[in-house]
Amino acid sequence: MTGRVGLLWDNPLMFSRLIEDCGTCCETVNPYMLASPFWRGQFAALIVPTGFANPAYSNLLPALRASSSRIRRFIEGGGRMLVFGAGCLREDAYDWLPFPLTYSFGYGPRAVRFTGESRYNSLFAGYDLGAVECDGTFPVNSGETFATSENGEALLIGKAIGDGMILVSSIHEYPSREFIKEFFYSDRETLF
Repeated sequence: MTGRVGLLWDNPLMFSRLIEDCGTCCETVNPYMLASPFWRGQFAALIVPTGFANPAYSNLLPALRASSSRIRRFIEGGGRMLVFGAGCLREDAYDWLPFPLTYSFGYGPRAVRFTGESRYNSLFAGYDLGAVECDGTFPVNSGETFATSENGEALLIGKAIGDGMILVSSIHEYPSREFIKEFFYSDRETLF
């Protein structure tokens, strides 16, 4: 099993320490690398952290848009991707994904309800499900909803594309170690 993860961000984050602590290699992929048609990497999974669409925190959104076709190929080829909240008032923040999704920004604790049994529910393992910090909801999407707020607002969306999977979450916390060990590990890496 391999678990090499690409963390898409402008500079190294503490998030990478958690990934490495769980037994996998984590490589920071900055926006210049991501948008370059000449750069190639191989990963089991990619992570897009919270705040990726907020220019006060990151310049990642233009690079995601420039590499949208490569992202689709990566997922279709068996890659996995975990995308967090955009972190700002932008309904179009997810227009680079290979499926329709809109985002409604709104930071605060929400009670999490699972829509059924799913291996992706472990994202929230160890958290108080009565008050999980989230930064928004996904009012329009064509994916499968795995978790909602108590008001029925989508908080965790998944979409299988080809041999891969994209999960989009508005949780404003790190994913659980249990989730990291399951979602990011794979028997192969996919070319990006």
